[in-house]
Amino acid sequence: MVLSKTASQSDVSVHSTFASRYVRTSLPRFKMSENSIPKEAAFQIINDELMLDGNPRLNLASFVTTWMEPECDKLIMAAINKNYVDMDEYPVTTELQNRCVNMIAHLFNAPLGENETAVGVGTVGSSEAIMLAGLAFKRKWQNRRKTEGKPYDNPNIVTGANVQVCWEKFARYFEVELKEVKLREGYYVMDPEKAVNLVDENTICVAAILGSTLNGEFEDVKLLNDLLIEKNKETGWETPIHVDAASGGFIAPFIYPDLEWDFRLPLVKSINVSGHKYGLVYAGIGWVIWRNKEDLPEELIFHINYLGADQPTFTLNFSKGSSQVIAQYYQLIRLGYEGYQNVMENCKENMIVLKEGLEKTGRFNIVSKDEGVPLVAFSLKDSSRHTEFEVSEMLRRFGWIVPAYTMPPDAQHITVLRVVIREDFSRTLAERLVKDIEKVMHELDILPSRADIKMTVAGEDTNHVVVAKKSALETQREITTAWRKFVMDKKKTNGVC
Repeated sequence: MVLSKTASQSDVSVHSTFASRYVRTSLPRFKMSENSIPKEAAFQIINDELMLDGNPRLNLASFVTTWMEPECDKLIMAAINKNYVDMDEYPVTTELQNRCVNMIAHLFNAPLGENETAVGVGTVGSSEAIMLAGLAFKRKWQNRRKTEGKPYDNPNIVTGANVQVCWEKFARYFEVELKEVKLREGYYVMDPEKAVNLVDENTICVAAILGSTLNGEFEDVKLLNDLLIEKNKETGWETPIHVDAASGGFIAPFIYPDLEWDFRLPLVKSINVSGHKYGLVYAGIGWVIWRNKEDLPEELIFHINYLGADQPTFTLNFSKGSSQVIAQYYQLIRLGYEGYQNVMENCKENMIVLKEGLEKTGRFNIVSKDEGVPLVAFSLKDSSRHTEFEVSEMLRRFGWIVPAYTMPPDAQHITVLRVVIREDFSRTLAERLVKDIEKVMHELDILPSRADIKMTVAGEDTNHVVVAKKSALETQREITTAWRKFVMDKKKTNGVC
């Protein structure tokens, strides 16, 4: 959910040029209109507004899939009106979900017997999957503490400071203390030794990230497992591991098959993965898989019969569409191991093209690693005159959405830009992006720095007898306004139309 805020406080009506063919009366912007309008007008009004959205293919900030084959698009539209939760009414959809769970469990090397069924569930994304896995860990820990006659009211979870915000949400929503391993310059993932040192008798699990959002790097789950085994032996605790493989779960098995991060490690009890990232499905599908039935407490599973038959359910959401489950099954059988491997290797190759292109400019330090999620995170070698945020802002002129952000504590003084390489990001686009970045850097070189503009803004009032002291926010706004005006004036005279 996004907290609502209005885009315009002054214009309270919605207008559309071409919709005037069907209706001339403007619509209220924030209230329902009294009367209906023709379907053609409703379509045109919305279509006109959506033209101002960015191009998903050029949104290099997102890990989420933006392209699927037309055949899968048809399956999605055919199932758009099916409610995924109604298992009795849509038994085939339920069967496809179960097949996906088992395929993914085998991909993650779950210790399943010959005819044993995997334990897992489809979710709306990794955020819900993490909530469910966290709840299972919390309940198991509480049950064990109750059996031992010990307090069970102060659980904690250990993660790196590089975790995605959904872990902070889990901790806050479900009253679990979040103990974060701080980062440091040059090391932007969780240090396994520091993580294990934070573990105590109240730790419900340690969460490792297979593909950090910040720089794509895989955390060392094998080392974490080995260190935690030793600590558990010393203390008698049974601290387990959850692997957040939202991005890396559909990458590592195909291009790093020998990397031990999954259920091959005995302390890994659950894994989540985003089907809508490198699972190659549109937004709205994630998965969580448990090692075995004992790792998912039975009391968390609800049984309902008001949809026609007894149905077990363990989700935070109830009703949701079936389309993404069907799309995931399509990708798994359509591509198979060979197809996913080809896609991931191609993404990695395009990542190397982009990385080498940026290195050749001589202007950037590469922060990401070659082994991990195919992305390139990079920072300016010299940020004394201009910042990564200015590079990000100016790239939007070419249509590119490239995020700039600061690292978490204790590396918050480091700012990086990040380009995520998805299946639809070609070598040609990589080469074009490098050229556009070179253009941006050339333009920034001839622009005054914001520090220079700050001095100009500060000097404008020197002839006045009384100078009102401005707040830091007011000064920053003036600097930003002046800098943007300078850029726009420059654009008006450079012959670009």
